[in-house]
Amino acid sequence: MGEGGRRSEPYAVLGAGPAGLTAGYVLAGAARPVVVFEADQQVGGLARTVERDGYRFDLGGHRFFTKSGEVQRLWQEVLGDELLVRGRMSRIYWRGRFIDYPLRLTDVVRKIGPVELARCSASYALALARRHRKQPETFEEWVCDRFGRRLFELFFQSYTEKVWGVPTSEIRAEWAAQRIRTLSFARVVRAALLRDGAGVHSLIDRFEYPRLGPGQMWEAMAAEIVGAGGELRLGARVERIELRGGRVSAVRAAGERVAVEHVISSLALRDIVALVDPPAPPAVLAAARGLRYRDFITVALVVRGEDLFPDNWIYIHDPDVLVGRIQNFRAWSEAMVPDADGTCVGMEYFCFEGDELWRASDEELVARATRELAAIGLASAERVALGHVVRVPKAYPIYDGDYEQRVRTIRAWLEGIANLQQIGRNGLHRYNNSDHSMLTALRAVENACAGSEHDLWAVNCDGAYHEEGRAIEQPYRRAPVTPALRGPDEDDLEPAVAGQSSE
Repeated sequence: MGEGGRRSEPYAVLGAGPAGLTAGYVLAGAARPVVVFEADQQVGGLARTVERDGYRFDLGGHRFFTKSGEVQRLWQEVLGDELLVRGRMSRIYWRGRFIDYPLRLTDVVRKIGPVELARCSASYALALARRHRKQPETFEEWVCDRFGRRLFELFFQSYTEKVWGVPTSEIRAEWAAQRIRTLSFARVVRAALLRDGAGVHSLIDRFEYPRLGPGQMWEAMAAEIVGAGGELRLGARVERIELRGGRVSAVRAAGERVAVEHVISSLALRDIVALVDPPAPPAVLAAARGLRYRDFITVALVVRGEDLFPDNWIYIHDPDVLVGRIQNFRAWSEAMVPDADGTCVGMEYFCFEGDELWRASDEELVARATRELAAIGLASAERVALGHVVRVPKAYPIYDGDYEQRVRTIRAWLEGIANLQQIGRNGLHRYNNSDHSMLTALRAVENACAGSEHDLWAVNCDGAYHEEGRAIEQPYRRAPVTPALRGPDEDDLEPAVAGQSSE
């Protein structure tokens, strides 16, 4: 037993992505014993930055933008002046044309033409007349109800199905409501008109970004955990979670058993259920096995010569190529590339683990990415000097027809384990951005150490969060906010016509 009769076992954090590291950072800063387990050899999860041959690239682009003051303060605390303020530039590649995004009316009319624009308007008017006849149940119904079928077919359907690998009729409306809830046809038109006016400014046009990529944030946070006395175990895949008397008694990882006080887990729901011993009930195991995920491949191409394009990223709405999005990492930060005679672009592919694309060799993937970069007209194959491939399993939780009931079944079982909390995107099977994932971690620490009763599943349950800027209570401080936490003195796919954020 520790001082004051408190148990001396550590708090275990499972996973060293943004959510797990945030939990570990706050616990270590509060002088709580903490061990962070990470299966990979690098921290950051999907938000890590990979370095190859001196070039740094993200696994997807990760903007640092939040309406949460406490997450913003945490980001500033960890990186300070290393956080750059960047202007956003992005476009949609559609039918051989590059369309500005966010939309500008003159650009839209010039690129899609007045006839197509009139069709979209008529389709929207028809949808408006039919609205509220029934509650939309699928992504397709939700978008058609809000934008009209013509706009859905032009801008939503092909890209969304490329990203998710399933028909839009199988994706639940909840995903659309969470990610693009505040957007409407009228709002798109209004925004396009305003952007053609004089100097309209929006927060979404500017964001922060670590000078050396998002991984710099998580690497700095990991160093702070260790510096404050916490432990970070890389290459330590969790093998078993032992239960006794309705509590987690120990975690087994990399062949070692560690007795624990409390567990905060960002592991995928499907995985956490499978790891528990004694096993979960059959209905819970079946629900976990039924959860689905979309996997992700980044092919980073080093391209010689002048910069390819000024955008941070481009959405590829072209069914003739498999690439879904292209990042230009020099446009995110010039420090991401080692010299002025080249750039690094991230060709992003969405797939299922084990399918033909996932099983392709690195050489085949680099060759495909090189061909598709040329097919889009951005760079000839001769300019591509190097290529690197990174595969990311379970990148995006899928909102299919059965996910909600499955999550409900798993959640009810988890609530019977007194000292286990799930956080983060995969931990909650919720398509959270990094700031939402960090908020779940902050609330979980308060639950574990201060006896709070925050509902972690409710963080970002309101899809209007980013756009409406709702205040988040109980602001984060490095010296923890509650007496029970106080120790020594001492922060896609976005709301978009594109249907997928760079987050």
